[in-house]
Amino acid sequence: MAQNSFPYTYFEGKIVPSEDAKVSVQTHALQYGTGVFGGIRGYYNEAKKNLYVFRLPDHCKRLVNSTKIMQLQIQITPEEIQSIILDLLRKNEAKQNVYLRPFIYTSALQLSPRFHDVKADITVYALKLDDYLDTQNGLTTIVSSWQRFSDNQIPTLSKVSGGYVNSALAKSEAVQNGMDEAIFLDARGFVSEGSAENLFIVRDGVIHTPTIPSSILEGITRRSIIQIAKDLGIQVVERDIARSELYIADELFFSGTGVQVAWVKEVDRRVIGNGNIGPITKKIQSIFFEAVRGEQPSYMNWLTPVY
Repeated sequence: MAQNSFPYTYFEGKIVPSEDAKVSVQTHALQYGTGVFGGIRGYYNEAKKNLYVFRLPDHCKRLVNSTKIMQLQIQITPEEIQSIILDLLRKNEAKQNVYLRPFIYTSALQLSPRFHDVKADITVYALKLDDYLDTQNGLTTIVSSWQRFSDNQIPTLSKVSGGYVNSALAKSEAVQNGMDEAIFLDARGFVSEGSAENLFIVRDGVIHTPTIPSSILEGITRRSIIQIAKDLGIQVVERDIARSELYIADELFFSGTGVQVAWVKEVDRRVIGNGNIGPITKKIQSIFFEAVRGEQPSYMNWLTPVY
């Protein structure tokens, strides 16, 4: 069991000790990547003595939508997943920042890569997690030689476990070349996203971000960033972004459950802006971190208290 794991995991319809949550090597999803998952964060507010799960209903709804897209054979509602997650956190007596991974997968022990007529189950585990990538010092990135797959190849609005082979190839390429993260281009050559993050650039005071048809995941944190920016009176434009625009952006940052809001200081050895976090990114990042910890009253509707 990983050192940052909690003692209990939800598995096969009940909460069990994490070391007992195991699958057979014959499990269908293990062979074919035929599962969908979510990534959800909870933030502990020491002053309020409470753990707040960020946009839990939205994450659970997207997970169920992923099962519909992929024809996974399971009958479960977003509300049922929410209850599982909250029960699990309370069982673990979680009182620190957490990362949750609900995973709906083909659990049958059978051959044939398909989704129909294959039994599926849900499991949920929790990890103790603070930063996944550095949010303070600026990230170095490269445009990956690996292309982001299109929606007609693997549905990009569904977090399909098998599709993350694409992300793993790009991430390894970046890290093995001395960088922190990769940036994908889509099949048309336009900017898509990071290996597991949405992407924003700032040019002349306006925020720009790739559209859904650019083979991006419809990020929940992305949606939150857009709302925060609009509330600040900052224009947000969703459009195709050319690769060369990355190099001349005034600011560039990633968003996502894992990465949260992390600024980028370099793309393909080109320094972004003046090499420091930009004022728009800094303001959005500050408000985001206050919001997820329950310190922004106007965004409390994004949070589900555990206790």
